[in-house]
Amino acid sequence: MPAARDDSTAPVAALLVAAGRGLRAGSDSPKQYRRLGDRTVLAHALAPFLADPAITHVAVVIGAGDEARYADTVAAITDARLAPPTPGGATRQDSVRLGLEALAEAGFGGTVLVHDAARPFLSRELIAAAIVAVGQDAVAAIPVLPVTDTIKRIDTEGRIAETPPRDRLVSVQTPQAFRFAALLAAHRAALAAGRDGFTDDAALMEWAGHPVATFPGEPANMKLTHPEDFVRAGAPGARPLVTRVGTGYDVHAFRDGDHLWLGGVKIAHDRGVLAHSDGDVALHALTDALLGALAEGDIGTHFPPSDPQWQGAASHRFLAFAAQRVRERGGRIDFLDLTIVCEAPKVGPHREAMRDAIAAAAGIAIDKVAIKATTSERMGFTGRREGVAALATATIRLPDTEG
Repeated sequence: MPAARDDSTAPVAALLVAAGRGLRAGSDSPKQYRRLGDRTVLAHALAPFLADPAITHVAVVIGAGDEARYADTVAAITDARLAPPTPGGATRQDSVRLGLEALAEAGFGGTVLVHDAARPFLSRELIAAAIVAVGQDAVAAIPVLPVTDTIKRIDTEGRIAETPPRDRLVSVQTPQAFRFAALLAAHRAALAAGRDGFTDDAALMEWAGHPVATFPGEPANMKLTHPEDFVRAGAPGARPLVTRVGTGYDVHAFRDGDHLWLGGVKIAHDRGVLAHSDGDVALHALTDALLGALAEGDIGTHFPPSDPQWQGAASHRFLAFAAQRVRERGGRIDFLDLTIVCEAPKVGPHREAMRDAIAAAAGIAIDKVAIKATTSERMGFTGRREGVAALATATIRLPDTEG
């Protein structure tokens, strides 16, 4: 295996593509200039890059006639890394190429992250993952998510032509990371060859003969495309979101064993737990809290212990399901609060790993996950070390059905 490149000091540019009109979003103005809270979509997308010291250059490609909108969006930004905007082209491919050419004229060389301005919810962690991925001896790397729906390919008559295996399919996000010189050369080659219609830069790099690596994306990194996406995001003018709170509780008895799963983390212990699945009381309580806030039953409703397919199942699947149900109903998870009750094992040494695992399963930022641990002062079944319990509270927002 070739040694990984040391690009820790190499320049990194963020190139945000904001030249589209976004007509499918159902607004008179381009979707990147619609407001989410006190800022535009574009301002939200810019913020994580400007907050990251690893980013040395920030460039934006804007549409014709959007100069005033863009100026209003960035009026409060004084960061010298933000370059003047570049006018875009007729297609996304044209706009990215023009943005790359502007960076080249400014003397840039290093790694470039190409990001859609209509994805305002990316995290600093995803930016870091993109930089690392393209630094591991890769020319191109893109964030992907597993496909959960069955995908069909249809023929020209609208009939099913093929059902590709789902385990080989992924959906693609941005930011996509590239070695700048290679991406610019590929765009110039495509222009010279008259090749257009590439819907993302990874496809263009594939055409140019470059391998494209992948790294895990984030479910929260959604693209705002349709009116209902703005409902989910809580945009002004969309159906208002109302706060709902759910609680969850779970308990499992100890049995002979050498480990238990707690908060998505495997912990060595002198006991195991008696359970149909992996017995993770923390994730079970959180799942019930989310389902309760949705008024969609409980974990047993969706994953009955009588069903053999859930024998030994990893509980992060249950939490991911409940979190996805929130998103499917146009909602968002605001906070998950968890209390674990046991005499042993000690939770403290594993707290941050649990927060990471829970945030990943729920598709939220780690700062939206709180974990506390307590004993029952040697009273009751937990005090007698007969088992472990967990209590959870989930705060979510859903579109108002009465609005």
